[in-house]
Amino acid sequence: MSTVSLILAAGFFGGFAGAWHPAGDSLAVFRIPIAVVFALWVIWSPLPAWLRWSVAVLCLAAMTQIVAQKYVSHPSGTVAVYQKNLLFENDQVAALAADIRAADPDIVTLQEVTSRNASLLRELRAEYPHQASCALVRWARVAILSRWPVDGEICIEKQGLVGINVESPQGAFWAVSLHAYWPWPHDQAAQMDTLLPVLAELEGPVVIAGDFNMVPWSHVLRRLSATTQTHRAGPLFSTLSKLGAPLPIDHVFAPMGGAATARPLLGSDHRGVLANVFVFDP
Repeated sequence: MSTVSLILAAGFFGGFAGAWHPAGDSLAVFRIPIAVVFALWVIWSPLPAWLRWSVAVLCLAAMTQIVAQKYVSHPSGTVAVYQKNLLFENDQVAALAADIRAADPDIVTLQEVTSRNASLLRELRAEYPHQASCALVRWARVAILSRWPVDGEICIEKQGLVGINVESPQGAFWAVSLHAYWPWPHDQAAQMDTLLPVLAELEGPVVIAGDFNMVPWSHVLRRLSATTQTHRAGPLFSTLSKLGAPLPIDHVFAPMGGAATARPLLGSDHRGVLANVFVFDP
């Protein structure tokens, strides 16, 4: 087997190894393009036919599993969550406020709140009087806004998590805004090791929305889903483009999932996500 084949094989199969090393999740982000290149390379290689077509089928199965998530139907829940990474330099506050008002969510989760865009929180205070924020780094915060009263909050500084205990008409639940670090070789795995025990200790249902900087088929997001007993609102769609690759990395998780749609960029490099989720049994 050639050196190129070995490299592509390591990239493809390594993308399933996130449970053993966080580098696996970094490779999983680019699973589709790696699978396409690997399949095409192997098909035209001099390897034995049985090996070439076995690898091609594996690559096709991996791609199909992801692409199929774009077409799965998701029922719409009763709690509306608007998720948005604002982008630190975004100055389209009026347009953002108008889009949030038009969407009319119950909860708003924001990341990269800075001095350039913090006026958005003041702009929305009449509709969302219950607000909390927490520092991720010195110049940027995560924030969460609620139309419903709040009884308690949590802030994990430098770890990108702020949460509020919301008293909705259906009952109390925790709503969390999260900004995860980039994956390996950055600190996402260590960050999640810190945050998941905190999330596991929250009493009652939990809704988690944010910029996870990670795709839903990764080990770390499967771990988050299992720890918090939540499911991602779908279907699958891209929220960020990097090097031409469409990346679904902004998500909303809720106890029984829900239906999500994309919102415009509005001065950010991330599309917003509007999810109608199920927090309590219908």
